[in-house]
Amino acid sequence: MSSIVDRYVAVWSEPDPEARRKTVCALWTEDGVEYVEGAQFRGHEGLVERIAGAYEQFVATGEYRVDHDGTFTRHGDVVVLTLRLARPDGSTAWAARAFLVLTEDGGRIREDYHLTVQPLPPA
Repeated sequence: MSSIVDRYVAVWSEPDPEARRKTVCALWTEDGVEYVEGAQFRGHEGLVERIAGAYEQFVATGEYRVDHDGTFTRHGDVVVLTLRLARPDGSTAWAARAFLVLTEDGGRIREDYHLTVQPLPPA
């Protein structure tokens, strides 16, 4: 199970657009969806655009890195982890509980929910 969590966390920091696209297609089902802050990102194209935008806004700047708190749990087809944007000093700038609803075989993500637990400070 840590493999899907590791790949999920890593895709948010992938600098190569083609590698990022391949990882998105391998991680999510074709009709996969992410829900975050009242927005929905559907299908591989929507998810590729969403993750590329997050990468450019947060990671490519060098201001943050994406990681998780090192723990996750699974209950049936749901995996829960705490995803975070960390500053270079390791402090948390933003954190969300990510709920990943997997396919029956546990190999891909059908639904991805981010529930913010620590918002970014105002700019």
